[in-house]
Amino acid sequence: MISKIGNSPQMTFQGDKLKSSSEVQQQFSSFLKNALNEVNTSQIHSNDMTTKLVHNQGVELHDVLIAQQKASVAMQLTLEVRNKGVEAYQEIMRMHV
Repeated sequence: MISKIGNSPQMTFQGDKLKSSSEVQQQFSSFLKNALNEVNTSQIHSNDMTTKLVHNQGVELHDVLIAQQKASVAMQLTLEVRNKGVEAYQEIMRMHV
């Protein structure tokens, strides 16, 4: 049985000042840089694992395949986020003010 909805938690003001747009831009910029660095690291790790497998340096095939898939999914996600960002920008540019 589903219980009835109780009081929802209310949002309260913490007394913190609002962040300026430059602070938000810096945080967003650093978030994107960190995300891209993680994707790059994933790609490099995948390439290193593949090289070690080819040179028979004690790497298991399944570990290489997992690393390659992780790198592939990370790259696909990055490209989709970029595409959505470009679409959003283009939509904003088409708006009449």
